[in-house]
Amino acid sequence: MQPLQPMRVDWVATPPPGAYPQPSRRSQRLSYSGPPNYPVPPRWGFPLLAWRWPTAVPGTVEQSDSVDGVRRLGRTAQNSLWLLAAVAVWGVFSESWRYVLVAMSRYGALSSGVVSASDAMVVTASAITLVGSLLSLVLTLLWVRRARNVAATLVGYGPSRSDEQALIGLVVPGVNLVVPGSVLAELEHAVARRPADERPRPSKLLRWWWSLWVASGLLFVITILWSFRASTQALADGVLLHAFGDLVLAGVAVTTALVVRRITTLLLPVDAASVRLMRVLEVKDAPEPPLRSFRASGSPR
Repeated sequence: MQPLQPMRVDWVATPPPGAYPQPSRRSQRLSYSGPPNYPVPPRWGFPLLAWRWPTAVPGTVEQSDSVDGVRRLGRTAQNSLWLLAAVAVWGVFSESWRYVLVAMSRYGALSSGVVSASDAMVVTASAITLVGSLLSLVLTLLWVRRARNVAATLVGYGPSRSDEQALIGLVVPGVNLVVPGSVLAELEHAVARRPADERPRPSKLLRWWWSLWVASGLLFVITILWSFRASTQALADGVLLHAFGDLVLAGVAVTTALVVRRITTLLLPVDAASVRLMRVLEVKDAPEPPLRSFRASGSPR
């Protein structure tokens, strides 16, 4: 018979309940335990960038139709339009100089170098004007399309014409003198947050642009028809007609850039830093406030 093995017992001593004061939950929530402590340097954080539109932060997906996209595309279109206006003014001086040389040729022969320089200026200005006009037209059309989509999203109603209808109205001769102004008037009406049932009323700047746009289209047709005349006086008058057409084109480019800037500014949110803070110093001719005819019982005098 084997002897019994003694049982091994581990005694654990714990303080009785109430031996130590228990901290309240309120004090635990309000107590400050110091700054966060991490075993390793954290690898998360915000980018070291100033505040900007979320789509402008690297690594994010940019939406094709966004306010920031309209702003950037509008800035590019404005730069091309200002360059086109400068080239058009250069064309005005080139054509004017050619007309002066034509008038001087009536009294004697001209220097071949002067005539060659005048021809080079006219040809160069015409070529750059043609390329600049096509580039500005494409950029402005892209800006109009994107601005129309963004404005429809912001105000809750879309334009009366679709993008395809607006593009056809810009291509068809004769109709392209009316449709662009109507499209921009609707866009201006939308970005100004006006009601959908209200008739669009173009601003003064837009009316000036519309007038110059129609004048430039009519001058383009007249210049083409005038080129079929072969008399000496008709050729001289054609030089002045080209100069006047370049001047109107410069006006169209300048007003288009201003219209693009105006509509883009209306689409952007108001910058708090650009708002002038004002305070009331004095009120004149204000009616006296009405006094109460009775006093509630128990209210202090």
